[in-house]
Amino acid sequence: MAATVVRYLRSVGSPTSSGPVEALPRPDLRAVGDDERAPVDPAEFRRVLGTFASGVTVITATGPDGPAGFACQSFASLSLDPPLVAFMVARTSTTWPRIARAGTFCVNVLAAEQSELCRGFAVSGADKFAGVSYDAAPVSGSPRIDGAAAWIDCTIHAVHTGGDHLIVVGRITALSAPTPPVSPLLFHRGHFATLED
Repeated sequence: MAATVVRYLRSVGSPTSSGPVEALPRPDLRAVGDDERAPVDPAEFRRVLGTFASGVTVITATGPDGPAGFACQSFASLSLDPPLVAFMVARTSTTWPRIARAGTFCVNVLAAEQSELCRGFAVSGADKFAGVSYDAAPVSGSPRIDGAAAWIDCTIHAVHTGGDHLIVVGRITALSAPTPPVSPLLFHRGHFATLED
């Protein structure tokens, strides 16, 4: 299709026949100053953003001190080529440094009946893996939680700052979901939910 368009443009005397097209000038970019920001009430921020229903994941890794993991709602697919996903983690997280040192992680997409498991991984300072059945993801060896709706094995591709969070980009090395599909656990307006047919 693109070759056909180029041939047509050349036949009608388009500038493409005499050389490359010049790029438009890049717009000036600037940061918004603190005095230009409208104040946002944190409670209103949470209320409004809570209307966005999302899946729930547990991000896991294995390091020298054993398995590490935390519950994460801020997860998304990012790119097909190369295959990338992203999750956001608070800068204050005590689990993130252990995952960062491992350099790899597994995203466990939780199933509808795993809300209690999710609560366990949301608590700081507890033995999060007590009573949790898991095996090793095939490439990273990160914990792959039994009964999850899907798992995605990754290496850390990049980490960016985003306010009080870090944006972690992972490159997918392996992934799978059971057949037939398992219904996922959802989070909406501060509560767990499930899909209805």
